[in-house]
Amino acid sequence: MSVFDDLVICRSILESLPIGLSVVDMQKRIILWSDGAERITGHLRHDVIGHSCINEALLHCDRPGCEFCNEDCPLAHSIRTAHPAQAVGFLHHKSGHEIPVTVRAVPVRNAHGSIIGAVETFEDQRQTVSGYRRDSLNLPGCVDDVTGVASRVMIESHLRETFAAFGEVNVPFGVLSFRLEGLDHFRASFGPEATSSLLRVVARTLEGALWKTDFVGRWSDAQFLVILNGCREEALYSVRERIRRMLATAVIEWWGERRSLPVSVGHAAAHPGDTIEIIMQRAQKSLDAPAAGRARSAATGGMQSSGS
Repeated sequence: MSVFDDLVICRSILESLPIGLSVVDMQKRIILWSDGAERITGHLRHDVIGHSCINEALLHCDRPGCEFCNEDCPLAHSIRTAHPAQAVGFLHHKSGHEIPVTVRAVPVRNAHGSIIGAVETFEDQRQTVSGYRRDSLNLPGCVDDVTGVASRVMIESHLRETFAAFGEVNVPFGVLSFRLEGLDHFRASFGPEATSSLLRVVARTLEGALWKTDFVGRWSDAQFLVILNGCREEALYSVRERIRRMLATAVIEWWGERRSLPVSVGHAAAHPGDTIEIIMQRAQKSLDAPAAGRARSAATGGMQSSGS
């Protein structure tokens, strides 16, 4: 008998894997959570073992109507069809932001061949900052002190570079503007520490939603700006909606309650003859429009707890 036939050893091998790995039963209760899963999500084993991945909204895919997992998600699909499944998805980090991942699921069978659950792996797909951008953000005044993303000075500089590329070689791009509604009231109600924590969660969510060629910065106290390099106008709305859905789960835990704010979303694509002022005016007009997309968390009214 091989030492690897020992179930304890086999379990320890699975738990020590650097990639995220979760095993669930037929009720989608988590029964195994790897070291990699802890590292990627911030959720420790004792946080999730025995809990449903659906109810806790830990694992979900990026399909309309499937943000919080249903019968279309890879996990449920694998159990239902008895076949492996794969998708791009998101994990809800313990600190409140979303992490893009590649999700793979395979069914688990017992000795009689009956399906008793599934194994799901997830690999972090966040893009690392390129050496050029990392060096640039190390310069004085280039980083927002609260969120750690680019400052307004830095993002204005990047806008100028992006416009230069657009004018010279016609590389398309668009901008997305995100505004936290009621931030002053939130700050007055919960204080500057809670406000900074919420701003950091929003910033991390935006960073996790972007490719390494994109750029995010804090434009004003309550507003973030994203530059989508290579994004054509026809694709801008779908990207906006994908990020909006991710921001809908950007919450913080504060004194035992889940706190969040609604987010307005505006967008504008670069057109020939545009200047920075023109494209920002168009993005601001979209942001201020009555039909501007609103990303609301589960907290009704924005500043209430999710259990309200």
